[in-house]
Amino acid sequence: MKIGIHETNGFFSDRWIAYCKANDISYKLVDCYSTNVMRQLSDCDALMWHFNHKSPKASKFAKQLLFSVQASGKKVFPDFNTVWHFDDKVGQKYLLEAIGAPSAPAYVFYSKQEALEWANQTSYPKVFKLRNGAGSDNVRLVKSKKKATHLINKAFRRGFKQYQAWDNLKERFRKYRLGKTILWDVVKGIIRLAHTTEYSRVAGREIGYIYFQDFIPDNDHDIRIVVVGEKAFAIKRMVRVNDFRASGSGNILYDRQLFDEKTIKLSFDLAEKLQIQCVAFDFVHDNTNMLLVEISYGFSPNGYDPCPGYWEKDLTWREGKFNPYGWMVENLIKSVKEERKA
Repeated sequence: MKIGIHETNGFFSDRWIAYCKANDISYKLVDCYSTNVMRQLSDCDALMWHFNHKSPKASKFAKQLLFSVQASGKKVFPDFNTVWHFDDKVGQKYLLEAIGAPSAPAYVFYSKQEALEWANQTSYPKVFKLRNGAGSDNVRLVKSKKKATHLINKAFRRGFKQYQAWDNLKERFRKYRLGKTILWDVVKGIIRLAHTTEYSRVAGREIGYIYFQDFIPDNDHDIRIVVVGEKAFAIKRMVRVNDFRASGSGNILYDRQLFDEKTIKLSFDLAEKLQIQCVAFDFVHDNTNMLLVEISYGFSPNGYDPCPGYWEKDLTWREGKFNPYGWMVENLIKSVKEERKA
C-alpha cells in the first residue's frame, strides 16, 4: 500500500504527510505538474492532491488528471463525485436541485433577453455571484431591477473579470484593521490595481451567463458543517460589519451548543446521497429551515483546529482534538482495501 501525494505548502498535503510519517503509512511525493506523473504513480495505489483552484496551472488540468487516475483503477482524493462541482456555483445549483437538497433558490440564464424578462418581474434584493470565487469573492447584493439590469447587460457584453481589484483591496484593508493580516498584504492589494493576478489573465472574463440566488434575510452568520467520511465538525461564521457575507469574514465561533443536531444529521444524509469523500456545507436559515447556499470539498487548513470535538454519523459527540486530514488518509486506505477484497 503506497499513497502518492502532491505537496503544496499551506494546503492539506502538509497535514497528510505529517499523518503518514506519524503512523508509518507508506507514501511518496509526486509531481502532478510533470508530464510523466502517470509513470511516477505506477507503484502507488492512490493519489492525493489538494490543488489550488486559483492556480493558473492547476485550473487547466487538475480535475482532468484526477479523473484520469481514477479511471486507471487507482483511488484518488478528491474523486469525481467530490470535486467536479468544486468552485462552480452553477454546477452546484443543478446538483443540489437534482438531489432535492434544501437550498436557497438560484437562477441562471444563458440568454440576455430571458434574464431581463426575469429581472423585470422578480423581487429584490437578490444575490449576484460568478460561478467561481471563494471567501465571498465575486458576490454582491443586488437591491433593485436597475442594478440587476446593469449586471445582465455587462454579463452578455464585456463580462466580468475574475479578480475584482477594488473589492479585494477593501477586504485586505478590513483584515488589516482587525489585525488579521500585515501591512504588506495591503500594499500587494494596491499593486493589484494595476497588475491583476496571473489566474485572472489565464482564466479570462466570465461572460455569456448570469447567476442570481435568493437573498435570505435576517442572517448575521452562516453555519459550515464539514463532513469527512462518517465524521463531521462545525463552525459558525459571523458576517462582516455592515455586510451580508460570512464566508471569509474571519470571525468564527466554535462552541458545540451553537449547532443543531438536525443540521448535522442533514449534512451526513446529503453527503451520503452525493457519495462524496469530503464536503463543507454552508447553511443559512429562513426562520424555519436551514438552506444551503454553497458546497465545497476544499477549505483552508487553518481555522478548524479550535473546534472542541466532532460528531460520529450516529450523532455521538466526541470531545477533544481531532485530525480531519488524517481521516482523509485513513478513508482512502480503507477504500483501497475494500476494492482489493471485491
